Amino acid sequence: MKLNLFSVVLLLLLSSTCLNAQDKVIAKLKVEAGDFERINTPVKFSLNNLGIETGNISLVLFEQKKGVKKEVPCQLEAGSVDILWWILEGTTRSGESRIFQIEQGSPSSDQDSITTNLDHLSLSILKGENPILNYRHAIQYPPEGVDPIYKRSGFIHPLWSPSGNVLTRINPPDHYHHMGIWNPWTKTHYKDQQIDFWNLSLGQGTVRFAGFNSFSSGPVFGGFSARQEHVAFLTPGEGMNLLNETWLVRTWNIRSDKNNQIYLVDLTTILSCATNYPLMLDAYRYGGGIGFRATEEWVNDNSWVLTSEGRTRKDADASRAQWVDVGGEFKGSGRSGILFLSHPSNRDHPESMRVWPPDANAGRGDMFFEFCPIRHNDWELLPGRQYALKYRMLVYDGIISSDMADRIWNDFAFPPEVTIIK
Repeated sequence: MKLNLFSVVLLLLLSSTCLNAQDKVIAKLKVEAGDFERINTPVKFSLNNLGIETGNISLVLFEQKKGVKKEVPCQLEAGSVDILWWILEGTTRSGESRIFQIEQGSPSSDQDSITTNLDHLSLSILKGENPILNYRHAIQYPPEGVDPIYKRSGFIHPLWSPSGNVLTRINPPDHYHHMGIWNPWTKTHYKDQQIDFWNLSLGQGTVRFAGFNSFSSGPVFGGFSARQEHVAFLTPGEGMNLLNETWLVRTWNIRSDKNNQIYLVDLTTILSCATNYPLMLDAYRYGGGIGFRATEEWVNDNSWVLTSEGRTRKDADASRAQWVDVGGEFKGSGRSGILFLSHPSNRDHPESMRVWPPDANAGRGDMFFEFCPIRHNDWELLPGRQYALKYRMLVYDGIISSDMADRIWNDFAFPPEVTIIK
């Protein structure tokens, strides 16, 4: 067959176009649901083994389904390990898999994002124009007329439900040291001295914000990393930092389903000794983990607790669980709650908890919940080591089922596997 000059040029152009298109493909991936059904689940893939300089190129992700490519919002988390995150949207049944493709290119510009906003008092995380939570980095003083010994920083308040209900409370008159969502330690020992970082009125210790490490905003997640210090007042003066603490807070851009309006928030705490001596966290019913003082609207006749083991507010205290659903009613604005999830890598998992009984606070029944990894056993923190506690919060309006709680915990504990395919 003879080819004229035009035909040769056309074939060369088509061949070049195909090669250029192929060159844009960086990797093809298979996401496997595994043993669990997945609905709108965060997924990650490490880019370090692909031999690419992520700082020099822009990445775009597509899902391949029935011969059609659909762009999927993705977000790069740069660090010692570069990780690409996206949401496995919709329902993926157990045993099923889905195919994705990473390409070099520019993502669409019309993607919704989770954003952060920093001012002189707080850092806010928002979805669109709707606030999700505030992290207080400035010192919070107690109400006027209350001893300023209760001042502190480094906590979450407010935490909003998707409809705008405020779920947290700070400086309640019965416990001025309760601060929304926070996690100080109560009974501790440094050398031969006892220090309480929780009960501020004792004047033995406090927790202070010490600086931000990073911020993130994007179509998949938004959040921050903050440093906090557990400061002991061993002698009169400014105090001595005994425990370094890093908070990693991340909100996922999860699409709500038809039955529930939800937010998904991760809180990871990394602990390390600030001196060359160990710090002993003594076994006690309060301390560490993740603590939650609920809105004053929730009392004994309009709130609930349900654990993964089927316990309620009457018998949950001191028991262990993988997840705990804590919620209540608001006058004129429905029901809201938080599903607290403990990761299986956490110390002493399934974790014990502190739950105030229905007759707490002179029978009023105010709500307090805490995952407490030192409830039954001492925990010695050694110099030169790091210790992590990982929690996830599903913040919702309405009610959620135990089946949904189990599914969300499975996503957290056993996320989908991602592998490279040829």
